[in-house]
Amino acid sequence: MTAPSQRALVPFVSVEHMMRLIHHIGLEPFLVDLAAQIEADFERWESFDKTPRVASHSKIGVIELMPTSDGELYGFKYVNGHPSNAKHGLQTVTAFGLLADVATGYPVLLTEMTLLTALRTAATSAMAAKHLAPKNARTMAMIGNGAQAEFQCIAFKAICGIEAVSLYDIDPKASRKCAENLQSSGLEVTLCGSAQDALLGADIVTTCTADKQYATILTDNMVGSGVHINAIGGDCPGKTELHPDILRRSAIFVEYPEQTRIEGEIQQLAPDHPVTELWKVISKAEPGRTSSDQITLFDSVGFAVEDFSALRMIKRCLSGTDFYIELDLLADPDEPKDLFGMFARARPE
Repeated sequence: MTAPSQRALVPFVSVEHMMRLIHHIGLEPFLVDLAAQIEADFERWESFDKTPRVASHSKIGVIELMPTSDGELYGFKYVNGHPSNAKHGLQTVTAFGLLADVATGYPVLLTEMTLLTALRTAATSAMAAKHLAPKNARTMAMIGNGAQAEFQCIAFKAICGIEAVSLYDIDPKASRKCAENLQSSGLEVTLCGSAQDALLGADIVTTCTADKQYATILTDNMVGSGVHINAIGGDCPGKTELHPDILRRSAIFVEYPEQTRIEGEIQQLAPDHPVTELWKVISKAEPGRTSSDQITLFDSVGFAVEDFSALRMIKRCLSGTDFYIELDLLADPDEPKDLFGMFARARPE
């Protein structure tokens, strides 16, 4: 049996490869570069095909496909969200993604995206805060200390200059885990006994909880003027974290309104409640924060363009490295119309 041709091979980045690549580059430099890549793609937002993600919901979770294209490359991510998985020793979120050449339809990259999703979510959060948070913000409250929390904290340090973070989770073990993981990060870390305690003195508040339900993680009285809220936990119908009164006091910024109105915090509001698309702030078509006492809210549910940015960056970073293997993924017969002949010639003797 002959070896596969070069055209049959697609670079595949495993979880091990992804971890080695990030360590090779450095976590903070990678997050800074990824945020810049996402920001650049938001600046050309109108060049992308956009559609709300295709979601298959069940009583215990959701499985989603997130596609987009800029006309030259096509990308999609498969991702699930199953909050009860943790009880069984499984990840709440797992993902993989693919990048393809639009001209031929041939895949050019296949990669794990469980780790990469955590990185791109953190990079997007901090990139948005760079435009929306109060000037010289140095303190953050991190509410929900699961798998995303450390990435969020380090991204805000690297991109926004955060120096101190207060942690709170309903599971004290999660907070202790997060604090231990951040010991060498250069951040001043404080464990708190309540969400309200964590918010005291915070310039930025990030909420990232996993329960698949309408929840009130933050009540209106907890949120003072001038803060920036980065709400990333509410990401499907029926799952929210903020009391509606907080939303009504906030200037709300979103990725893609058609998706966020279904999945984000603003599903609690009227369908015509005013929001600003983040890409318009980045491209300077609309203002971001307009006063020091304004409450800004990034109602982030995650959008396919962010994954596209991450996939493109990984493809670029692989050049000249061995942080991937080549998968025999594509059939490549000697004659394009003779697929059966290729199959027949592979029959064992």
